[in-house]
Amino acid sequence: MAGGWRYYSRERFSEPVSAFMLGGQTAKLSQAALETLAVIAYRQPVSRSAVAAIRGVSVDGVVRTLVTRGLLDIAGTDPATGATLYMTTTEFLERLGLDSLDDLPQLSPHLPGVGTSSKQTSASRSRASE
Repeated sequence: MAGGWRYYSRERFSEPVSAFMLGGQTAKLSQAALETLAVIAYRQPVSRSAVAAIRGVSVDGVVRTLVTRGLLDIAGTDPATGATLYMTTTEFLERLGLDSLDDLPQLSPHLPGVGTSSKQTSASRSRASE
């Protein structure tokens, strides 16, 4: 899964293994975190200001939380503005059960009037997953 391995344990060891693996991270993501993660997943690499412009609210705290949880990582800086660019991580792919960003559903069927060519979308996703 996500180009890696998935480990399984015997049922009798499920409690201690779950406690170790979760490490206290049983909290669900907020609606704001899910929306921010979706924008970054489809637009990566992208700056916080670009995500904030799309969502219409500040995303600074949400991005920090997603980086702390290992779902986002720094992809570099924008040469024009110097802004930090963010991308999703392998952990993000594993949590969603995806092998690559190409497995994300296409947005165009859900957004009337959006006609992104599949070549553009695949190229930007491939670039982001490298």
